[in-house]
Amino acid sequence: MTVRQAEVQRDTLETQIRVAVNLDGSGECTLDTGVPFLEHMLDQVARHGLIDLDITAKGDLHIDAHHTVEDIGITLGQAFAKAAGDKKGIVRYGHAYVPLDEALSRVVIDFSGRPGMEYNVSYARASIGEFDVDLFHEFFQGFINHAGVTLHIDNIRGSNAHHIAETVFKAFGRAVRMALSPDPRMQGITPSTKGSL
Repeated sequence: MTVRQAEVQRDTLETQIRVAVNLDGSGECTLDTGVPFLEHMLDQVARHGLIDLDITAKGDLHIDAHHTVEDIGITLGQAFAKAAGDKKGIVRYGHAYVPLDEALSRVVIDFSGRPGMEYNVSYARASIGEFDVDLFHEFFQGFINHAGVTLHIDNIRGSNAHHIAETVFKAFGRAVRMALSPDPRMQGITPSTKGSL
């Protein structure tokens, strides 16, 4: 199988971001974004998705974290799309349920080539430490628009905001891992009944 890795550099007036991914990694993670709680969540994606991530970001954090978080999602999506290539031979669909104490979340993903998202997550408070929880939606929206995936994220229950966020990101990592796994019966075939995703 081809090595599925990519590096993307994205520079805007607000941010300068570099993302390197290895979709067939071991969960290694190097992060320098200036947004500690997002780094904690990305580390969960790497570990549970067995994806190697190397992300550096410099953004206008003196204003707030919005541009940095959204642009990391965009750049990560671009890197995933580049690394996944033509997607031949993959399972295509992935799903995961992940609990953490009282919290339970479900993530379902389709590497369809069509961006779409349903995001049903309510948090008990507006921030986790200094992190604005509204930015998780922006992160995933940026990701799906540039990775070309359909993504459904549902928090089924939970009262602790940190636990809810962690279950979402762990489930995301596990769902991605399943969807991108090689399917021996689909070797060389794009996983669609219509000839295109």
